[in-house]
Amino acid sequence: MPESGVSRAQHTHIPTDRTGIHAATGPTATAAARRTGLLVTLVLGGLTALPPLSMDMYLPALPAVTDALHAPAATVQLTLTACLGGMALGQVVVGPMSDRWGRRRPLLLGMVVYVLATALCVFAPTTELLIGFRLLQGLAGAAGIVIARAVVRDMYDGVEMARFFSTLMLISGVAPVIAPLIGGQVLRFTDWRGIFAVLTVVGVLLTLVVWKWLHETLPPEERHTGGVGDALRTMRGLLGDRTFTGYMVAGSLAFAALFAYVSASPFVVQEIYGASPQTFSLLFGINSIGLIIVGQINGKILVGRISLDKALGFGLGVIVLAATALLLMTSGTFGDVGLVPVAAGLFVLMSAMGLAMPNTNALALMRTKHAAGSASALLGTSSFLIGAIASPLVGIAGDATAVPMAVVQLVCAVGAMACFLGLCRPWQRGDARA
Repeated sequence: MPESGVSRAQHTHIPTDRTGIHAATGPTATAAARRTGLLVTLVLGGLTALPPLSMDMYLPALPAVTDALHAPAATVQLTLTACLGGMALGQVVVGPMSDRWGRRRPLLLGMVVYVLATALCVFAPTTELLIGFRLLQGLAGAAGIVIARAVVRDMYDGVEMARFFSTLMLISGVAPVIAPLIGGQVLRFTDWRGIFAVLTVVGVLLTLVVWKWLHETLPPEERHTGGVGDALRTMRGLLGDRTFTGYMVAGSLAFAALFAYVSASPFVVQEIYGASPQTFSLLFGINSIGLIIVGQINGKILVGRISLDKALGFGLGVIVLAATALLLMTSGTFGDVGLVPVAAGLFVLMSAMGLAMPNTNALALMRTKHAAGSASALLGTSSFLIGAIASPLVGIAGDATAVPMAVVQLVCAVGAMACFLGLCRPWQRGDARA
């Protein structure tokens, strides 16, 4: 068997050693299996945390970048779009690669390139080069996102997979909480380039952790041996599944509503409402805590008691209501409401993502037993492409109004609900998953 710190045997609660050979049973073996499972959970959490860390540490510096590089806000926001677009395109390549060659080698290659690209961002002299380096950073960082999801699919199924995604949300959700806070503090001692220096160090450490502790989870006998054509046929087959496509697009549009907030909030909070970078970081952290709490309620309380479709539908409904309220407030329907009500609306919208994001991933991947890498690639590519499109739209009217942000969020939220109801049609399926 291949070297594996977490094999399918763990899914059936049979302890294994690092070579994948079944170890002796008993209290000692059970404790070792639990330690290994916790370690891999933390590693996968780190991989899923890297993208929000790369994005959110940089957010407090966006206004400073516009001044330092003498570029308009809409152009600087393209540095976010480029990174998102890179993550989208990279997943299309890395996902099928991991189905063919296993999870470990493509992941390590992607991590090394991520470190190099992030280091180049430190020295970018112009906005155009920064956009290019961020594109490369996104292409390489895609490996961690897509392979982490594929590893979860290798290990779990059904309700257990939904619970594990909620656990990953707890771990990766810490990144949006601490990242803007770290970014705001880094700006006290250095400029925006120092943020990329910190991210380079983080990338190096995570690469070393992956190399040492994350072993192969896809046995050779379960790998695909075909080339690009086989991978494309697999993806075409997945897209031909109406229900899978419905969950994929619904989750992607929900992610785009979230990223509209991520992209616009530094300007909305700091430029329109006059808050400091530290205040913005605090509000961003509070919103991320809301997402984490709801994600844990989903994984620990709701999953197994109500169907995943019901939890997802409720979450999407709350997002629609929050986006509607934000549009009414930012358009002046209630007069000048100030920062606090707008921040409250954003908190509700972000928190509801704790129901939408893990459940769309779990429900989609439940339908793909033998092509987890390709399915994960489609889920990630769709999310990041739609998010990349939403990013520049929030700044289309400049940095003096928050209305474009609210409009993009509402359109995406309504679209997500329409895809869920129109394509997934959960009431028609007798195998509603609890």
